[in-house]
Amino acid sequence: MSDITELLLDSAADLLAARGFHGLRMIEVASRAGVSRQTVYNEFGNKEGLVQAVAVHKTEEYLTGIATRLKEDPDPWEAMRSAFRFTFEQTEKDRLVSAVLTGQNAEDLLPFITIRGHPILFHATEVVEQHLSNHFPGRHVRFTAETTVRLALSHLLMPSGDLDSAMDAVVRVARVTMDA
Repeated sequence: MSDITELLLDSAADLLAARGFHGLRMIEVASRAGVSRQTVYNEFGNKEGLVQAVAVHKTEEYLTGIATRLKEDPDPWEAMRSAFRFTFEQTEKDRLVSAVLTGQNAEDLLPFITIRGHPILFHATEVVEQHLSNHFPGRHVRFTAETTVRLALSHLLMPSGDLDSAMDAVVRVARVTMDA
């Protein structure tokens, strides 16, 4: 990824967190990045393309951190707990993701992780599936991986308790579905 692309994505992410999809203006993204509006259009096509690119970029950041944590602990379940802790804690720090999840200034972005969130679900499931396959060779782990990711996303969207309880629930469901 070029420096300009990264600068455009970071600028767009900041503006999205502050104003949401409808408040995002390509000219403001360009201005913050120090390029022309045409450069933004050339790079992403349109506003929806830019927002999708931001979603993919953010997803890659999260998945890199998750994959790192999944490799750090030899116990597959403790590794998952560590990966989910990272996800939940990173979400609290990430201004854009927090805005999307809480609806503050960015309520119109929620569809990008729910009804139009297939890329996030797909790639996160792949990372968890690879982790489980490494620890349980020959087992069919796709169902467990996808169920676990969906449950973690659900806890992010609608927390029902403290972080440790959420992580326990996610890991417990993963263990049960692996034994089924």
